[in-house]
Amino acid sequence: MARLDQLPEPMRSHIAGLECPSFETNPWVQGPPLHERRVALVSTAGLHRRDDRPFQIMSSEYRIIPGDTATRDLVMSHTSSNFDRTGFQQDLNVVFPLDRVRELAEQGILGSVASFHYSFMGAADPKSMEVVARDLAGLLKDDLVDAVLLVPV
Repeated sequence: MARLDQLPEPMRSHIAGLECPSFETNPWVQGPPLHERRVALVSTAGLHRRDDRPFQIMSSEYRIIPGDTATRDLVMSHTSSNFDRTGFQQDLNVVFPLDRVRELAEQGILGSVASFHYSFMGAADPKSMEVVARDLAGLLKDDLVDAVLLVPV
């Protein structure tokens, strides 16, 4: 991942000047102990299965990743000249720790792993994502998910 102080001008100034949205709701609630929680992953790495359509630039859509998907069957269509893919290429778990979550569930640290996980394209305007985020919340609820590991990339 590029550091802000390493980006060339005018990109550095543009990114530094972007508005950081503020959300007035307080989503944090008391839940069951971790060893009873059903966990899903939500990443902004632009990941999808090989047979899914790639993400388009600035897309606010998400892709559904079935929980039994082998990590070797996931690809990244996140495109940016400032995006370093080295970590992803060496270990997908850097941007989508599905193997680690499975291990934690097998060890009894987590209750279970969700049937489905999700990936968005990074660099989208969060305000444009509200409708799809509400849709995704319904899918998570249908899957009985009570904890989400957000993996911003």
